[in-house]
Amino acid sequence: MNKIAVVYWSMTGNTEAMAQAVAEGAKSAGAEVTVYSVSDITADQAAGFDRLALGCPAMGDEVLEEGEFEPFFTELESKLSGKPVALFGSYDWGDGQWLRDWQERAAAAGAAVYGDGLMVNNTPDAEGLASCKQFGAGFAS
Repeated sequence: MNKIAVVYWSMTGNTEAMAQAVAEGAKSAGAEVTVYSVSDITADQAAGFDRLALGCPAMGDEVLEEGEFEPFFTELESKLSGKPVALFGSYDWGDGQWLRDWQERAAAAGAAVYGDGLMVNNTPDAEGLASCKQFGAGFAS
């Protein structure tokens, strides 16, 4: 059984809702899943999981949140070699450049990046939450 940590940062609750749905989907596929706000887990603790699903919204000029999530991810990068990683987040503007940049960073660190990541515009509706659950189930399989 895969042990998956879903680690997220959320200001408005949109990415948190996505994280919960990703976790629900992964659990439905048989994974053991623990959900953490980024402030509740260290990079070393996260690296101890079999797989990581990481969620952060697009901030500023399409970048990761700089106060908590960016420092966490920067520390985690050196621990990602060979680890399956799924990336997701919400956005309000832009075309998803933050997610593409983030995927490139994870891949450059040696992570086995799952798919193309998952973006939801603003608050996830029923369709967006269903996509999150499917994303989580696929990642866990």
